[in-house]
Amino acid sequence: MVIVVIIAALIALAFSYMNGMNDAANAIATVVATKALSPKKAVWWAGIWIFLSCLVFFVIPPYVAETMGRGIVQECKIDHFVILSALLGAVLWTWVCTHFGLPISASHALIGGLIGPVWFVYGADYLVTSGIYQILLFIVLSPLIGMVLGFVLHCLSLFLLRNSRPKVTDRVLRKMQLFSSALFSFSFGLNDGQKTMGIVAVLLSAALAAQPDNAVLQVLYNVQPGQFVPYWLMITSYLLISMGTIIGGWKVIKTLGSGLTRVTPITGFCSEISGSATLIITAILGIPVSTTHTVTGAIIGTGLTKGVKSVKWLTAKSIISAWVLTIPATIVVSGLIYKLMVLCGAPIIP
Repeated sequence: MVIVVIIAALIALAFSYMNGMNDAANAIATVVATKALSPKKAVWWAGIWIFLSCLVFFVIPPYVAETMGRGIVQECKIDHFVILSALLGAVLWTWVCTHFGLPISASHALIGGLIGPVWFVYGADYLVTSGIYQILLFIVLSPLIGMVLGFVLHCLSLFLLRNSRPKVTDRVLRKMQLFSSALFSFSFGLNDGQKTMGIVAVLLSAALAAQPDNAVLQVLYNVQPGQFVPYWLMITSYLLISMGTIIGGWKVIKTLGSGLTRVTPITGFCSEISGSATLIITAILGIPVSTTHTVTGAIIGTGLTKGVKSVKWLTAKSIISAWVLTIPATIVVSGLIYKLMVLCGAPIIP
């Protein structure tokens, strides 16, 4: 059992790395598109701020991690085989979409991956419907909030800078993008960085409950009373997602940086600030939203200030299609993987 638990935990940590690769675009696409930073400097800038965001959880609890671990499926139906199935389904879907340059939500792939095994084998009664409804609601709300904030902030910025010389404005805003991209990277870490560590934490917790005398599990899940995520897991998860960001998913960066609308320093700054505000609020509320959805909505919102035709709706349509398919696709893939495991002898949870 311990070996399977460790394998599942390692796959989960690999998923953190892949999440960073796909979602690296969220943090640096606009700053690269406007040439405020070179690609190499941008990925390091984003990676550092993503990692630093984990320091917040030494002060406040990681609410998003708790939602991921306890707010989607009931803990009584979670074991290492369920988690392993969830991770394999999510990793497979994320890799395919990253390969084809589609900025999907890796976190929603993980959510679908969790739902599939429990639903397919134990039934809908063991799903936490309130948590799932909240996530589904914010699939719609997070890009809309980003879009509205991006549109309003861009309009306000254009009004305040209406008498400024364009060359001076661009030069100043490129410098301000260092702040906005750092803030977005930090807020990205606040939300996305918690998701995988929540899955690993509930995996270790369930395994230790099943084998309370196992010395290896006692070391791996050594937490203080009231603590959900061990500190080693927190630091490791953030280190890996930062490394994934530094490696970067360059096809995705190209799609978000220039595939939706023409990005300028002012639109880049406004979209990053708008996305950051949405992500910080939802992280405090413990809602696992998609950073990809949020920043894409913000980029579209800034583009809409120049008219509907300024947005490349064909690209937006392909991105939205990937969003819509993500949870159903990973539900099916992970559910089938778990059913196959059960047929091959994996134990049914009583």
